[in-house]
Amino acid sequence: MSTQIEQQETETEGEEEETEPAVESPGDQRRATKRQRQAERDIQRETEEASLDDEETVSLKVFRYDPEVEGKQEPRFDDFTVPYHKGMTVLDALIYARDRYDSSLTFRHSCRQAVCGSDALFVNGRQRLGCKTQLSELDDPVRIEPLPHQEVVKDLVVDMEHFYDQMEAVEPYFDADELPADDLEEQRQSRENREKVKMSTRCIWCGACMSSCNIAAGDNEYLGPAAINKAYRFAMDEREGENRKQERLRIIEQEHGVWRCQTQFSCTEVCPKDIPLTEHIQELKREAVKNNLKFW
Repeated sequence: MSTQIEQQETETEGEEEETEPAVESPGDQRRATKRQRQAERDIQRETEEASLDDEETVSLKVFRYDPEVEGKQEPRFDDFTVPYHKGMTVLDALIYARDRYDSSLTFRHSCRQAVCGSDALFVNGRQRLGCKTQLSELDDPVRIEPLPHQEVVKDLVVDMEHFYDQMEAVEPYFDADELPADDLEEQRQSRENREKVKMSTRCIWCGACMSSCNIAAGDNEYLGPAAINKAYRFAMDEREGENRKQERLRIIEQEHGVWRCQTQFSCTEVCPKDIPLTEHIQELKREAVKNNLKFW
């Protein structure tokens, strides 16, 4: 009888030991999933790095800075090795590095067709558009930095607020003295005048010219080549009202306007749309002089 009781107690203890496994909390599940995904990415990265030995690659030295993350507040350069293929741009390489190696790598880009102007960078010591610059044209390693003379927000992103303020300062809006009588009639412009202002209309507000200008670097109030070019676009348009043109000339002939330009041509050299910025500035200087000449 005592043996049966002991056997039953043993079975009961065994049943008590066979408890159900603890249920993981949602937080534990998310962390486990994150660890698993990170492990999979690490394996994928190692596989890709091993395969890079068998194909042509490009080395990138990318400027890094993040004021909000402890340990990344000191500027530094990170090295990335990306596979190269014909027609590959600097922007393509950056996107590959961000997607495959470090998702925290930050830079601006949008249209990838040299139209939006958002991906202006300092590449191998020169202002360039990332989406327009071919890696085949650059020496290896490719050194990529944010635009000089502007406050860095994070990595390759700079604060463009001051640049936009200067563009707005020239009041870049068309203003005619008279409008056509018919609402459906367009403001007509001669072919010759259109050719005159055509290049100035190509500005994409990328800020490369402003970044290259030594005067703008030392004079924070200088309008800069992009803003003056925008003023040229409207002042030289034959449809612009005469009174409005005089007001615009008064804006650009101020102390920090066209007369601060020292004709270094640095803005013209780096413009990705090949706008003759220095020539436009000099022509506005001549217009300002003629505007102030009085014969009586």
